[in-house]
Amino acid sequence: MTGTDIGTRASAHTVAAHALRRRRALVYLITALLLVLGIVLSAGLGQLAIGPAEVVGSLLRAIGIPNSWAPTDQLIEQTLWQIRFPRVVMSLLVGALLAVAGAVMQAIFANPLAEPGVVGVSSGAAVGAAVAITLGLTALGSWSVAVCAFAGGLVATLVVYSTARAQGRTETVTLILTGIAVNAFTGAGLALLMFVGDSSSREQIVFWQLGSMNGSRWPEVVIVLVVGALASAVTFALARQYDLLALGDRTASHLGVRVERLRVISIVLVALLTGVAVAFVGIISFVGLVVPHIVRMLLGPSNRTLLLASLLGGATMLVYADLLARTVIPSADLPIGILTSLVGGPFFYWLIRRNRRRAGGWG
Repeated sequence: MTGTDIGTRASAHTVAAHALRRRRALVYLITALLLVLGIVLSAGLGQLAIGPAEVVGSLLRAIGIPNSWAPTDQLIEQTLWQIRFPRVVMSLLVGALLAVAGAVMQAIFANPLAEPGVVGVSSGAAVGAAVAITLGLTALGSWSVAVCAFAGGLVATLVVYSTARAQGRTETVTLILTGIAVNAFTGAGLALLMFVGDSSSREQIVFWQLGSMNGSRWPEVVIVLVVGALASAVTFALARQYDLLALGDRTASHLGVRVERLRVISIVLVALLTGVAVAFVGIISFVGLVVPHIVRMLLGPSNRTLLLASLLGGATMLVYADLLARTVIPSADLPIGILTSLVGGPFFYWLIRRNRRRAGGWG
């Protein structure tokens, strides 16, 4: 190879790197703008319409910036701060955490079809919530269902991991198959709980499974924020190790990555992120699958970029999904899980077809 060829390749690489940086900046900017717009619209639209200026004015006044836009009607202020803002913040937090969890799952399994439900955390959370609802547990007051859901998700994840682990190693295929088995078992347990429960319990279980941001309150938001922020910070710290893991277990190990330890920590993080995300709002499907994959197609496989963009993209997606859930049917609150499944189902089908065509399979 001549010096000219090396220089040409280096120049092409530099141009490609600059183009990727510009694309990342553009994606970040557009996503951030869409997120801000979604927050303002979601806070303003509803049975009581509140103008964008009043929403922004109320936020500015809350952080100590005097302005003439802030609403003077006490009813509007109460609606914003007691109902709308907690719901909006909860939706963006849940979307962000589910998307980050999905990105981590896809990184440790090296599979774009992986998502948090693989390790049983969502189905375990559903069983935990169903137990609390069916037995009428009230030891923790209004938080009893959420705590049981969180505990159920963690227990299911631990069962999947401990079953798949053998001789100090965790095989990815075994973990996935174990997750399928645990999901089937928890599905049967959920059906049994619905069978033995009364009609009121069955209705609560069904609506919890469908997912909804309705009734979100600030104390719940704070818990999701604290747990989610801590777990997300750890995932960002592990981003470089995820990049090395993409080279293969053996290569990553030679480069200093403790592969088994990384997978254990990552699975625990996924359980925390998903468990706290669904504990208060119910099951919300496909966010952890759709968002990271779209980000990877746009920005490439670098996990630091992938995690940050997934966080923003998940927040944006769920803010708009919740806005549609509240407004698409007048005077009704459509379960948000229905909307995400309506989008995620066809996307999942397209993703499978796309991957099989690339692999030379049917299609």
